[in-house]
Amino acid sequence: MPASRRPNLPPMFPGGLEISVEEREAVCRVLDSRRLIRFYGPDDPDGEGCASEVDEFEHEFAARIGTAHALGVTSGTAALIVGLAALGVGPGDEVIIPAYTFIASAAAVLAVGALPVIAEIDESLTLDPARVLEAITPHTRAIMPVHMRGMPARMDELREIAAERDLRLIEDVAQATGASYRSHPLGSLGDIGAFSLQMHKIITTGEGGILTADDPDLLFRAKCFHDSANEWRGAAWQHPDPAVRATFVAFPGMNFRMAEITGAIGRVQLGRLDGLLERMRRHKAVMRGALAETGRVALRDITDPGEAATALVFFTADPERAGQVSAGLLAEGIPARVLYVRGEHDWHVYACWRDVLAQRTWNRQGYPFSTARREIRYHPDLCPRSLELLSRAVHIDIPPQMTQADVERVTAALQEVVRALC
Repeated sequence: MPASRRPNLPPMFPGGLEISVEEREAVCRVLDSRRLIRFYGPDDPDGEGCASEVDEFEHEFAARIGTAHALGVTSGTAALIVGLAALGVGPGDEVIIPAYTFIASAAAVLAVGALPVIAEIDESLTLDPARVLEAITPHTRAIMPVHMRGMPARMDELREIAAERDLRLIEDVAQATGASYRSHPLGSLGDIGAFSLQMHKIITTGEGGILTADDPDLLFRAKCFHDSANEWRGAAWQHPDPAVRATFVAFPGMNFRMAEITGAIGRVQLGRLDGLLERMRRHKAVMRGALAETGRVALRDITDPGEAATALVFFTADPERAGQVSAGLLAEGIPARVLYVRGEHDWHVYACWRDVLAQRTWNRQGYPFSTARREIRYHPDLCPRSLELLSRAVHIDIPPQMTQADVERVTAALQEVVRALC
């Protein structure tokens, strides 16, 4: 493709590139109110004079996901930490996570004193239910499916495993906000859903996160843990059931509270979600169709046609060929990369989690590894099947801001490079 015809593609900041006057007005609304925290402000010292942006965002987000409750927090990692704490996961417990996920999934488990058990992925690049079964021990407390790159994990199988083994299920939906699995929104299928609003995510507040749940007792525990002043704020804010409020006993929490400006931006971004998803799905359908026409590559296994993947991933015959395809696409001006190349660093691949593999923690005692109920050893070749899959997977972002001309040019380049090299 001549240089003049190469697409100058927008960066992968789906919601971030949509920020405009609406977000600015929302921020100014909060600043004008001078109420920057959800509970009170200088003109509203009792917090009763005006509605909280975070309150409204939580109600609107829960309605969109189809859960009874949502709780705004400071990040997607915070949503995982608060969710695990709400589920009672703690020292000595084990949580099964996939070999392909951002390191925050493992870090959140360690933050509550539990141990991550890394399990293989399958051709969907999400947790392989068969390998989850193999990873369960008497110390397993929870399973953390990650809907990676917008692809739903195999939730039917994982929910069945969790029910049969009396395990809790916490969904990491950081990269899949708005996606669904068999008509059920992700984040509504487990005990708790954890979402990220970080800058790269589908909708964004720069930093931020939100937790979803149906069980009011889990919401109660999540609220308590995410707010270090929960006891001072009183039981009435903590639990919707008067009978529970009457017997409420607070426990010390932390501070993962969402700010009002974050909630205000989140409300605007939530209104953009369906439009962003529709554009990404439309672009992806065209590109997948073009790749299928070549008959040269195996496309990523889709667990549900209604998913909202933001990235196009396809497999080639071997890692060397995958590298050639990636280089060929880069030469055409299309950002592409192989998901795992030995020796190259990517925080989304467990083999690159140096600190986790070395069991380094923030304290001299080596907690929580030092208090584990059994010895867990990590090493870069722990999940060879996952590394083999990732080394054959070529990743291309699909920004919703791509124009029709962009899509046509990328599609032509995909077909040209694949036919030449595969």
